[in-house]
Amino acid sequence: MTTLTILTLPDKRLKTVAKPVETFDDTLKQLADDMLATMYAAPGIGLAATQVDQHIQLVVIDVSEDNTEPLVMVNPEIVEKDGIQKHEEGCLSVPGIYASVKRAEHIKVKFQDLSGEAQELEAEGLLAVCIQHELDHLKGIVFLDHLSALKKKLALKKLEKVTA
Repeated sequence: MTTLTILTLPDKRLKTVAKPVETFDDTLKQLADDMLATMYAAPGIGLAATQVDQHIQLVVIDVSEDNTEPLVMVNPEIVEKDGIQKHEEGCLSVPGIYASVKRAEHIKVKFQDLSGEAQELEAEGLLAVCIQHELDHLKGIVFLDHLSALKKKLALKKLEKVTA
């Protein structure tokens, strides 16, 4: 497995909207493995293909304490959501910055696995937050985009200092 380079703000490629995956092959499996290795090494709990400059609808997630429950979602789509939760979020593409973001408490997501088989998952709590955060990346959205203009400006100023 290869550790990939994670794009960080203000890299414009993070605003790219990902395209659906149409080919389910060994290249896709290898990218998912490399993304998991990259996420674990960072360390993080989620990573979207957009963050490693691959603009396809692929995300990897593992919210377990011991990195033993990897979840790989291809062409994911949230089909139901309800409730509201606020959670302190960070992002591997926005190093050192954390902010409270409102997300749905419960979600249902449809996706394909690495073989192209249809899957469905219901999630709540941290897993629901992580899925929503990573799916935003596939739309070219970073968590700072959910903040007020002032909070976003302050976070970006802090990011400049952190990455300088």
